Amino acid sequence: MELDSQYLPTMSSNNVESSYLELIQGNKDWVQATLTTDPDFFERIAEGQSPRFLWIGCSDSRAPESLITNTLPGDIFVHRNIANLVVHTDINMLSVLQYAVEVLKVQHVIVCGHEGCGGVAAACSDKSYGLIDNWLRNIKDVYRLHHNELVNLSEENKVKRMVELNVVEQVFNLCKTTIIQDAWERGEGPHVHGWVYSLADGSIRDLEVTVRDKADLPKIYAFADEP
Repeated sequence: MELDSQYLPTMSSNNVESSYLELIQGNKDWVQATLTTDPDFFERIAEGQSPRFLWIGCSDSRAPESLITNTLPGDIFVHRNIANLVVHTDINMLSVLQYAVEVLKVQHVIVCGHEGCGGVAAACSDKSYGLIDNWLRNIKDVYRLHHNELVNLSEENKVKRMVELNVVEQVFNLCKTTIIQDAWERGEGPHVHGWVYSLADGSIRDLEVTVRDKADLPKIYAFADEP
């Protein structure tokens, strides 16, 4: 089937290629600038990584974890997905979590959402978006849990509050995993935190829902200690 030419992009192939090559040039510029200030930087980070943080964030291009926290390559281990979800059937997320906790021995796991999250806004609506609806259902579950608080809010305030509530629920979803609880049992941490990043002013807000051990969990989720 041929597409009608009126629906095809108007950007020329030269412009497309030029925008792609900007990334390659950007890399060259970054390498040169880095070597100028720290000649041993790449040799040092090539030896291995020992990050103290695991970051579970949104895939949104406006919330790059290293930039907004002013950190360097090697400082933060990262998993990102639509609306920073912790889904217990997501083998990708669980594999990242296990490696970060059991191998890298991170001290902190941070769930960071952001204001104006498109995934959260979509989940708050009754529209169908196709395949992604299966993923957004996890956010709709959060909405159902907090329906009484959300139902009378304006659409803008509803989405803003849902961003926060979604982060809180993902923090507890992390702490429900055997990966986190087994680490606590071994006395290895980590502490689990929930943050929200503001696109409007660049600031991070700690939601103060830090969970440090099983004592901070509802009893139904805390696995019994081994006899």
